[in-house]
Amino acid sequence: MALTKRRRGLITFGVVATCYAAGTILARRRGYVFGRNVTVRCNRGHSFTTTWIPGASLKAIRLGFWRLQWCPVGRHVALVHPVRAEVLTEDERQFAAAHRDTRVP
Repeated sequence: MALTKRRRGLITFGVVATCYAAGTILARRRGYVFGRNVTVRCNRGHSFTTTWIPGASLKAIRLGFWRLQWCPVGRHVALVHPVRAEVLTEDERQFAAAHRDTRVP
């Protein structure tokens, strides 16, 4: 029995949505936070805050758990990843909060 194009598309969408949901749940259990004002670190070690919504991005290229986006601290395009709050010192949190990437209008 051959699957119709529409049914294959729905199955593919379901699998992708399930993978994103499972990945988000696992990341939350490991201490990562998502949403607005998420502290991230670029591949050069700069910390700043950004909006991080799993499965969605308007100003970055998603690469699994990492994203390619503009680093406002070093003023370069960089690979960034979220940072768990417990590994940051208070000074690092304040620095990241003071350096935010551009908001999407």
